[in-house]
Amino acid sequence: MSESKRRARYTVEYKLEAVRLVKGGQVAAVTAKILGIPKQTLENWVRLYGKGQLKGAGDKPVSPEQMELARLRAENARLRMERDILGNATAYFARVSK
Repeated sequence: MSESKRRARYTVEYKLEAVRLVKGGQVAAVTAKILGIPKQTLENWVRLYGKGQLKGAGDKPVSPEQMELARLRAENARLRMERDILGNATAYFARVSK
């Protein structure tokens, strides 16, 4: 298997943090993009977590700082999306009220 096609492995702590972000209201697609993982992988982790079957590989240690950075990036993306939606709504209502 070539180096570029090698499967990534994540610790259970990393997976739990990613699942916590989604369970906390983050959009799975945005969270996956920020964390640099496929959306389907994150959705699988959420599904496995719900069944109590989420396990980690232990080959890719993630520090608490990295988990916090991932959380903050996901929150930043969510806030930017909300800001853009509010900006578009404001522009729309400004045009309608004239």
